[in-house]
Amino acid sequence: MFLGSGMPYSSHPPTTNEPPPNAAPFGAGWVPPMQQNSLYTSTPPYPPQPSHHQPHQPHQPHQYPPSQHGGYPPYPASSASASASYPYPNSNPYPNHNSNPYPVTQSHPSPSPSHSHSHNIHQLHGGAQAAPYPYPGAQPATNSPYPTGSGFTPAMTAGYDAGHGHGHGHGQWQGQWHGHEHGHGHAHRSPTAHKEGTPTLFPAQGFDPVKDAHDLRKAMKGFGTDENALINIICRRTNEQRQEIQRQYKTHFGKDLIEDIKSETSGNFEKLLVGLLHPIVDYYCAELNDAMAGIGTDEEVLIEILCTLSNMEIYTIKNQYLRLYGAHLESELKSETSGNFKRLLTSLCTAARDESGRIDPDQAKDDARELLKAGELRVGTDESMFNMILCQRNYAQLKMIFQEYEGMTGHSLEKAIKKEFSGDIMEGLIAIFRCVTNKADYFASRLHKAMAGIGTNDTQLIRVIITRCEIDMSDIKVAFERLYGKSLKSWIKGDTSGHYKHALYALVGEQRSS
Repeated sequence: MFLGSGMPYSSHPPTTNEPPPNAAPFGAGWVPPMQQNSLYTSTPPYPPQPSHHQPHQPHQPHQYPPSQHGGYPPYPASSASASASYPYPNSNPYPNHNSNPYPVTQSHPSPSPSHSHSHNIHQLHGGAQAAPYPYPGAQPATNSPYPTGSGFTPAMTAGYDAGHGHGHGHGQWQGQWHGHEHGHGHAHRSPTAHKEGTPTLFPAQGFDPVKDAHDLRKAMKGFGTDENALINIICRRTNEQRQEIQRQYKTHFGKDLIEDIKSETSGNFEKLLVGLLHPIVDYYCAELNDAMAGIGTDEEVLIEILCTLSNMEIYTIKNQYLRLYGAHLESELKSETSGNFKRLLTSLCTAARDESGRIDPDQAKDDARELLKAGELRVGTDESMFNMILCQRNYAQLKMIFQEYEGMTGHSLEKAIKKEFSGDIMEGLIAIFRCVTNKADYFASRLHKAMAGIGTNDTQLIRVIITRCEIDMSDIKVAFERLYGKSLKSWIKGDTSGHYKHALYALVGEQRSS
C-alpha cells in the first residue's frame, strides 16, 4: 500500500486487537493467579523514567484535562493529540494516535525460572514475560486505530485449582493468554478458587455507538433536555462503550459530548455523567489530583484508591498522572502527607507487591509473630514491620498471616491495628486488612460513610459507584444490606433525588422508583 493512498500501511499482517473474553476490568485489584485471563501482568518490567526533573505543577481541582486519553484495555483510545508529551524518553510507544496510558513493557525473563516451563510461555501473575504492547498479540492497528469490540466483559473466574492450570491457546494468543503452568517448590498456590466479583453494569447487547450518539444529540438538541435518554444510554453502557460513543458523537456532529453534557445538566447529575464519560484511568487520576488540590488533603481518597488496586493498575495510574498533570504521583503524595502515612503511601505507590498468589504456611507463622512482636508485645510500635508485611506480601499470603495472628492472640489483626495506631496510618492499614479479608465489605462501608449522618458526601458516593459498578457492585449491595440492615437502594433513595437518583439506580442495577 502506497503512502498517501488513504489506506493503512503496515508491514505486519492484520491482527486483532481483541483481548480475551474474560479479562478483568480496570480497578478490580489483585486477581488470584490462573483464575482469569487478566489484561495486566502482575510484576511489569517498568520502562525507564526520564531523568530530568519534572517541574511542579499546581493542582487544579475539579478539572479534567481537556484531552481524553483513552486507550484499550479497558477502553478504546480517543482522538487525543498525537503531539502530547509522554513520559517515555525516546518515543511514543502507541502508534496511530492511539494514546494508550497503559505502560509499554519489554520482554524480560521470569525472575523465578522454576515457575515456567519455557521462555515463550506468558505466566499470568507470576512475573514472567510481558508483551511489548498492552496485551498479548496487540500490534499497531493495520486497518483502524480503534478496537472493534462490542463491550468489555466483566471479570469471571474459572472454577479450577489455581495451582495447575492447563490452557491451550490458538493463533496469536497461544503461550500468552493461555498457558501451561505447574507450581514447584515448598510454597504452593492457594487452593481456593473463587469468583472475583459480580458487577451490576454489563456491556449493552447489540451495541450501536452511532445510534447512541444520535440519540444523545437528539436528547440535548433544541429546547430542554431529555434526561431520561441520557440516563438510559450513558448509565447503561460500559466505560469502553462510552468512549466509542464519544468518538462517534464528535465524528458525526463536530462537538464534544462532555461539553454538551456540561451545558445541558447541572449539579451532582452533571458530575456523575461527566465522571462516567471520562476513561476510567483518567477518572482515577482526577480523583487523586482533586484529593491533593487546594488547602488540605483528602487522605481517605488516597487510601481508597492506592490500598485497593493491583501493581499494574497503580503503575498505569502513575504513568497517566504524569501525562495529564506533568508531575510524578509519588512526589505529589510525599509533598501532601507526612510521617508513617507518607511511608505507607510511598510503599503502595511503588507498586511492587508480590502478586504470585503463592502461600507459605511457615512464613505466615513467622510474619504473624513478627507483627505481634512489633506491636502488642513491645512498648511503642515498630511501624516499619507492619508497613513491610502489609505492603509486600500477596493477598493470599496476607489472609493466612491474619489467620495465624488471630490464632496466636485470640483477636483479629484489625483490632491490634486500632490499638497500636491512630489517624491516617491506622485507616490505611485497616483498608488493606479489609480488602484482603472482604473487599465488598470495605466498599460497602465506604458507601455507608458517604451517606451516614447529616448531609451526603456525593463525591465519594459517585466515585465508589463509578469505579465498582463494572466489577463487584452486586456483591457490595449484598454486603451493605448485611452490615447495615437496609438495602443500598433505600439509602440512595433517602439521600439523593431526581435524575441523579435515577442515574445511580441504573448503575447499581436497581429499577427506577418514584
